[in-house]
Amino acid sequence: MQITLPYGADTMSADVPWATFLDPIDIADTPPVASPAGAVMNAINNPIGQSAPLGDQVKPGQKITIITSDSFRVTRSDQFLAPVVQTLNDTGVTDEDITFLIATGTHRGPTPEELERILGEDLFPRFKDKTIVSDAHDESTHAHLGDTSRGTPVWLHRAAVDADYVIVTGAVVLHYFGGFGGGRKAILPGIASVKTIASNHSMNLHPERDELNADVAIGKTDGNPVAEDMLEGAKMLGANFLVNTVLNRHKEIAQVFAGDIEEAHAAACDFARDMFTVPIDERADLVIASSGPIQNFVQTHKALFNAYQAVKSEGRIILLCECPEGIGGDQFKKWLRLGDRASIIAGLRANAEINGQTALSSIEKGAITTFVTAMSEDDVALLKGDRASTLEEALAHAKDYFDSEGIAEPTCRVMPSAAYTVPISDQRSLASQTS
Repeated sequence: MQITLPYGADTMSADVPWATFLDPIDIADTPPVASPAGAVMNAINNPIGQSAPLGDQVKPGQKITIITSDSFRVTRSDQFLAPVVQTLNDTGVTDEDITFLIATGTHRGPTPEELERILGEDLFPRFKDKTIVSDAHDESTHAHLGDTSRGTPVWLHRAAVDADYVIVTGAVVLHYFGGFGGGRKAILPGIASVKTIASNHSMNLHPERDELNADVAIGKTDGNPVAEDMLEGAKMLGANFLVNTVLNRHKEIAQVFAGDIEEAHAAACDFARDMFTVPIDERADLVIASSGPIQNFVQTHKALFNAYQAVKSEGRIILLCECPEGIGGDQFKKWLRLGDRASIIAGLRANAEINGQTALSSIEKGAITTFVTAMSEDDVALLKGDRASTLEEALAHAKDYFDSEGIAEPTCRVMPSAAYTVPISDQRSLASQTS
């Protein structure tokens, strides 16, 4: 059988005559909305959990902050922000009273070219000088709003805290420990300080045992301490309105949800769960997955996590992940260099950080993975994986492994959109992140 999978902006193909192919695992082929602008207007005029359209909630002279995602997340903000701004303008709110705040979490800020893609070609010239990039490490730009019931000190960017009206935007996908993206994640971790993010993300670990907390799971918000703490912290801001998209496999807007930050997000999560999860009745010996055009490994980890849900414990993963920006920064490498599970967990106990949690998950899954990537041999070695330059080379590594194990016809599943596709198997809990 010949397979063709995305690799960065291109594709890679190969013949695999020695494997028995099971059904591919991919998200539902959901059609895009007929008119993105029309879908946005319909959503903001009929908000979920609120009685008045967006245009009736704002007043001229109010200082309005719109929180939007950074360049590492595809949301199609270039399509949905313009109708939101036009609605504000139609009610008498001027451009001078609108500020954009980029929710970076602990990521780097966008380049000018990336900012233009975020705002869209119409809004970019109007708002490029009225856009603030959140820097989690700059304590002077954050205000303390109190502590959550779980003890997280909530420090959020003043551009949102001091605004008269806050609009939160983003896209909803399943997230491996936040449950879902979008919604409250635009605030915490999006515009939070590094100490707020660290405290929240520390709940990814079991409170007593040196292991990940099984309640912190992909697709789970209720009973997930990380997700519940995020929501509690985000609600301290008192954000007024939410606009979230759910994108289909082609990065097109499949649906728009707007309204209350909790209720509208919950509706988007239900839609995303139906679209992104794929029940499977059998795990495969080999999973060949693509992360698509994701820029670095920290973001590609989502694809590795999802592929791991479809492979047998003694199986192998081939992950196509160009990662033109490399592994994802020195801070992530710092955690990987600790080298083993016990050392990373000890480090997280002392100083919880998202890079540490991702590093822990990565080395556990990287040990059975061949990475087809532009990353260096040294970086792949930090992930505990093997490196290949082509899909054919990776398949040769896999065949050698199965031959050595006496598996003549290994089963194989293909995941073309692994960063977004979440397999659900009855053989191992979806919540398991370590076994």
